[in-house]
Amino acid sequence: MSDCLDILPLGDRALVIEVAQTVSEAAIDRVRGFAERVMRARLPGVREVVPAFCSLTVHYDPVALRGAGPPFDTLRARLMTLLSERNEAGRPPGKTVEIPVCYGGDYGEDLGELALAHELAPARLIELHTAPTYFVGMLGFAPGFPYLAGLDERLITPRRATPRARVPAGSVAIGGEHTGIYPLESPGGWHLLGRTPLTLFRVQRDPPSLLQAGDRVRLVPIDPEEFERRLREDAGA
Repeated sequence: MSDCLDILPLGDRALVIEVAQTVSEAAIDRVRGFAERVMRARLPGVREVVPAFCSLTVHYDPVALRGAGPPFDTLRARLMTLLSERNEAGRPPGKTVEIPVCYGGDYGEDLGELALAHELAPARLIELHTAPTYFVGMLGFAPGFPYLAGLDERLITPRRATPRARVPAGSVAIGGEHTGIYPLESPGGWHLLGRTPLTLFRVQRDPPSLLQAGDRVRLVPIDPEEFERRLREDAGA
């Protein structure tokens, strides 16, 4: 099966398509491609498709797959056929999105502590954090929460020992080797560097998430005045 390592059961209502063993843009792109092909195929019994960094989880209704054999075997065989077919159609690349971020102070209370831990001036940490073009590996944890790959190795930081009960919506943070952006107010254990005035998840929007797997992200530092102005604009959108 081309580009696919294996298909394994995940309970009696889901299976996992393993695409790669290590995280890379190529692996994420293949997962994205597989997800689109499975959704387009509208296979009987398939209820939901959930992409991750190196795998794709397919949730299904086993009743709709009753037949000559176990539901998992039936769906696995159909997926193997689907994913082994040549796919000549080109897939458009993900979009590039600029995300404005106000760093430090009330907007990112962990910036100073993190800079000290990495023996960096806060301004230098911001430079390192805004230098890469990040790649959206997957959405998870909360609706529209992007896991951004591409963090400078000098900024890799284990998650907080004690998570916060409340993290403001729009918070830009570091957790391990990834940067993330909290789309909604929620608990969280990542280190808060700043906040964006943009709303990453809005139910009325189509699609609801501003970012999708495969997109690229540039973080652009702004001052508090610009943050408040953009926040008002976003609220009126």
